Amino acid sequence: MGEATGRIAGERWGEGSLPDAALAGEVTIERVRAAAARIEGLVHRTAVLTSRTIDERLGARVLMKGEHLQRVGAFKCRGAMSAMTAMDPGVRARGVLAYSSGNHAQAMACAAGELGVPAVIIMPSNAPAIKVAGVRGYLARAPRGSEVMTYDPQTVVREDLGARVASERGLTIIPPYDHPEVIAGQATAALELFEEVGDLDRLYVCCGGGGLLSGCATVARALCPTCEVIGVEPELGDDATRSFASGRLCVVRNPATIADGARTPFLGRYTFPIVLERVDRMRTVSDAELAAWVAFGLARLKQVFEPSGVLGLAGAAADARDAGGLGGARIGVIVSGGNVDPAALAGVLDLAGAAGAG
Repeated sequence: MGEATGRIAGERWGEGSLPDAALAGEVTIERVRAAAARIEGLVHRTAVLTSRTIDERLGARVLMKGEHLQRVGAFKCRGAMSAMTAMDPGVRARGVLAYSSGNHAQAMACAAGELGVPAVIIMPSNAPAIKVAGVRGYLARAPRGSEVMTYDPQTVVREDLGARVASERGLTIIPPYDHPEVIAGQATAALELFEEVGDLDRLYVCCGGGGLLSGCATVARALCPTCEVIGVEPELGDDATRSFASGRLCVVRNPATIADGARTPFLGRYTFPIVLERVDRMRTVSDAELAAWVAFGLARLKQVFEPSGVLGLAGAAADARDAGGLGGARIGVIVSGGNVDPAALAGVLDLAGAAGAG
C-alpha cells in the first residue's frame, strides 16, 4: 500500500510500523479534564438525543451524543480549541497550520477567529464544498495572513506540504488527530456524555485517524471500566480495523467511501497505541448502511447527519442485527458531525433508497 510519510523525531511511520505503547500515557483523564476546563464556553455542551424507534430496532436504550450540533457542525471544534488554548501565547501569536478534509479545517478556522490567531488551512481539492465555504467564512474573522491552500490528494502528501509551509512561515502544525491536546479535547464529548447519563454498557465511536476514538476510550476506561468501547470504520477505509487486528500499522489511501471524514489513511503515533490499549474491538459498516442512517436522521429524527457522523450508530445497529438485538443494554453513541454537502446529499439518499432504507 506504500509508505505513510508522517514522521516524528525523524522516524518513519508507515505500513507495518509498530506502536510505541509508552505514548498512550500522554493522554490521561486528568489531561481530558484540563482540556474541558480550558474550552468551557468556547464550545457547546451538546444535547444527548434519544429515539424510541431506534431503541426498538436495536433492542437497547440508545443515548446519542449530538456532536452534529457542535460549533462548526462537528466534534473537531473541541480538539482545535483544546490545542490552541494549551499553546504558549507567544508561539500561538506566530500562527498555526492545519490540514484536513473539512471538519478539522473548519474547527481550526473557527478557533483562529475566536482566539485571534493567524491560520493557514490546507485542504484537498476534492473537499466538500460546504466545508471549504465554512473554512473561508470562519477565517474571515481571523487575523490578516490567514488563508486556505488547496492540493491534489492524488499527487501530494498533505503532511509533507504542511511541513514545508509551516517551516517557511514559522507556523505551528496542529494535526487533525495525532496530538495529545487534540485527543484530550475531542475526549470531552465522552466526558460530557458520561457525566450526563451515567454508566454505559457499550460506547460506539467512529474512527478515522483515531483521535475521537482514543480520547473517548480514555474517558470510558477511567469513568466506567466495564463499558465496552467499539470503534467503527467504513468497510472501504478499514485501516484501523486491520491495524487493531494485526498490531502493526496498516494504510488505506484515498478509500472510495461516502464517509469523507473517515478517509484518513492511517492511525497516528499517539492514537494507535491508545486504541490498542483502551478499545475493546473494531468493526466496519458498509456505505449503504451509512446512507440508510443519514436518511433515517432526516426522515425520522429531523436531524442532519453526515455519513461519517453515523458510523457509531450504524455500528451499533449492525451489532444488533448480528446478535438479534442488544439485550436491553445502555448504549452510548457519538454522532460525530453533520456537515453533509447538499450537492452530495441527493446521492447519499439515492444510495439509501437503493438499499431499502426506511
